[in-house]
Amino acid sequence: MERKTYSSGTPWEPIVGYSRAVRVGQSVHVAGTTATDAAGRIVGAGDAYAQTVQVLANIGTALRSLDSRFEDVVRTRIFITNAADWEAVGRAHGEVFRTIRPASTLVVVSRLVDPAMLVEIEADAVSA
Repeated sequence: MERKTYSSGTPWEPIVGYSRAVRVGQSVHVAGTTATDAAGRIVGAGDAYAQTVQVLANIGTALRSLDSRFEDVVRTRIFITNAADWEAVGRAHGEVFRTIRPASTLVVVSRLVDPAMLVEIEADAVSA
């Protein structure tokens, strides 16, 4: 089965040895994605909603690069650093997935790699 990868170009991918997203057959797996721009700078500092919007935009780019789309997403995993942010994060997630309704998990963690990162999301999709 053919394996395709997508790199977002952030500096961590070659250092850690991972791809932003991998497609094998009909399965597309998007790695934990944060609110960074192409240079790795955090977008929406201090704003969980704005960060989630950026995270989802980054996931959308990864999906499209591997011939997939949000409608193909069957599972998301959301990691937040502050439980009080769940509504803002959930609102942004719902703006994308309200009618798609993938299985989803939201977990509060003590912190992410950079303390300015408030949310990280993984996504799995199945597409033709």
